[in-house]
Amino acid sequence: MSEPARLVRCPVSQVARMVSYLRDITLSGIAVVLTGWLFAASPAHAETEPVDADKPWTFTLFFENDLFGDTDQNYTSGIKLSWMSPDLLRYRDSGDVPEWFRRRLRRLLFFDDPKAPPDPLVQRNVVLSIGQSIFTPQDIDAFDLIEDDRPYAGWLYAGLAFRKRDLDVLDTLELQLGVVGPASLSEPAQVFVHEFRNLDKPNGWEHQLENEPTIGIAYERKWRTVKAEPGLGWDFIPHVGAVIGNAYTYGNVGGEIRVGWNLPPDFGDPLIRPGGVTSPPLVFDRSQKLRLYLFGFVDARAVARDITLDGNTFADSHSVDKRHLVADLAVGASLVFDRFKLTIAQALRTREFEGEKDDHRFGSISLAYSF
Repeated sequence: MSEPARLVRCPVSQVARMVSYLRDITLSGIAVVLTGWLFAASPAHAETEPVDADKPWTFTLFFENDLFGDTDQNYTSGIKLSWMSPDLLRYRDSGDVPEWFRRRLRRLLFFDDPKAPPDPLVQRNVVLSIGQSIFTPQDIDAFDLIEDDRPYAGWLYAGLAFRKRDLDVLDTLELQLGVVGPASLSEPAQVFVHEFRNLDKPNGWEHQLENEPTIGIAYERKWRTVKAEPGLGWDFIPHVGAVIGNAYTYGNVGGEIRVGWNLPPDFGDPLIRPGGVTSPPLVFDRSQKLRLYLFGFVDARAVARDITLDGNTFADSHSVDKRHLVADLAVGASLVFDRFKLTIAQALRTREFEGEKDDHRFGSISLAYSF
């Protein structure tokens, strides 16, 4: 084969494999949720199949807002709903799902030898999520464009993540599809909340970013480097990851230190971010129903692109000069009781663009329920 032919064929082959892989991720994620829904709703299974405490479905609600920090600017609001499946091996080896679905599960990343016996300490899950993030300048009373402050921007997105974890390591791969601009519904969402709470109306949304679809792929790995014994203890969970897409492109590194009573054998995660997936309350061990801990969290990012600051990719829009190094720091507490996990945090985000006067503070609360 000639050198020019090889150069042409290799990229085409790689693109074809990537398209095939993304297709399998999407179809398998949808199939997992639909199969689990039908399986759980079946009267026969409802009577004969008890809830598996080690492999639950988990629903999580995240809410972040800078009103907790007594401000109303920059990253002003974030909300996210996620739904995590039980261990996918129950579907891979189940005769209740079609063979085409089992074949796709076996092809996905993070799966081991399909002929090997299942490892009880390994779980593989799919996570579906939907969320909205809202960003505004400091002065929301102004009608005119504020050129030296960040744009009005909203991001509405859906995510499909696959994760593999054991007691030591968690890998997460997430595909996110979304939209910025008026289609994100951020303007009516913020106006509704401000009217409901009798707050000042934001007047500059006519200067927000234009409509633009977004796509991104995020990967993150976490480790539990110190494992706490039952009772009073502490642990440390570092992480490293990256996001590539037209909404966000960055590499990140950080960690979380936790101190408390009966620390759960999970991987924390107090803040909303691509590739960040909370752990369910029920993980492996239910012998301790009550767990309580304090934590400190940091995530540092080297940012190549942030559409909420850089503006639209293919259209003229308001933009500012972003800072390439940004960090989130948070402190908080988490309570796990039986099937519930409640996490409350206060966060600080360092300045994200040139001319931003101060670091930004916001609060975070999340509630997870396993069933």
